[in-house]
Amino acid sequence: MNHTFLMTGALTLMLTACGAPDTVAPGQDEAALKPNALPADYFDLSHWSITVPVDANNDAKVDIVKIADIQTYSHSDFFYVNTDGHMVFAAPNKALTTPNSSNTRSELRHMSRGRDTKIKSGAPGNNFALRAHPNSDNFASIGGRMEATVKVDHVARRAGNPDRPAAFSAVIGQIHSIKDKPQSGAFGYGNEPLKIYFKKYPNHDTGSVFWNYERNLAKADPNRTDIANPVWGNTWTNSDNPGSAGIPLGQPLSYVVNVYENVMHLEFSTTGKPTVKFQINLADNVDANGKVDVKDNPKGYEGDSHYFKAGIYNQCSTKDAPGIWYAACPGTGDWATDKANGDYAQATFSRLVVSDAKPM
Repeated sequence: MNHTFLMTGALTLMLTACGAPDTVAPGQDEAALKPNALPADYFDLSHWSITVPVDANNDAKVDIVKIADIQTYSHSDFFYVNTDGHMVFAAPNKALTTPNSSNTRSELRHMSRGRDTKIKSGAPGNNFALRAHPNSDNFASIGGRMEATVKVDHVARRAGNPDRPAAFSAVIGQIHSIKDKPQSGAFGYGNEPLKIYFKKYPNHDTGSVFWNYERNLAKADPNRTDIANPVWGNTWTNSDNPGSAGIPLGQPLSYVVNVYENVMHLEFSTTGKPTVKFQINLADNVDANGKVDVKDNPKGYEGDSHYFKAGIYNQCSTKDAPGIWYAACPGTGDWATDKANGDYAQATFSRLVVSDAKPM
């Protein structure tokens, strides 16, 4: 029997009985894992680059592996395939980070251009736009669709500031917007209309899945913050034990992100839970409860360039400072030590596909 609940405004929440998620990677051979297997042997990485928390070329910057190189790339600690042919991402609390973040990651970045490096990374030809964008026809696509099946294996177990929302959490999928340099006008802040989170406190048996929408405002604007929406369990400010409402580490979940025209459609499913669906217009300031958010950009992300990301983005920052992000999580920078201490995040993907947006 199907059960449907309708909420007014920009969000529709539908609960339906669901079965087990798809756990077969595209192109995966059911035979034994091949010797020296690489992620690109089991997943189509022809339009993905990856940021890994290492500095193999000793340039004092976090490494970004380009599309041409990721076809023959793996890292034994942070990016590899397991014996099931699934793609594993890991990120310690303490390691190199990208310039605009204090959080480590082993995370793929979708590149619409493929290997055509004549198109710059931030150019329209490498990203997607909403239909409402005034130059939408110049982009690689109008919207897009990302589907994944993933299990979160581990989130950091220790935090100096355990009350900070980001503590004990990790992001396993997102939509990011391009940060313009220099930034001008009402867009180009480099914010995120979508981050999919898993958070589990160390004394709880289950964790919570939720997604965040970031108000599309300048970094200096005090109203720029993330708005959390629960899927299973709680959001990031609720320290109550989610119990049976949450899901344990290691349980596969599937998500679909379908940005069609101006509307982002989200679908989440896992064994033993109802499928949860949302929709929200990204070209206005109506929030996920159907109410106008007067503190948000009135045109949402209408004028931005966007791209998908997937992997593990560890939210347990080692930085100790005021603010919601800085959980002061411990770490040594030595992977063996940090792994033994539980000071890392890890996720395993059995499916990851990006395609054109589908009408809804």
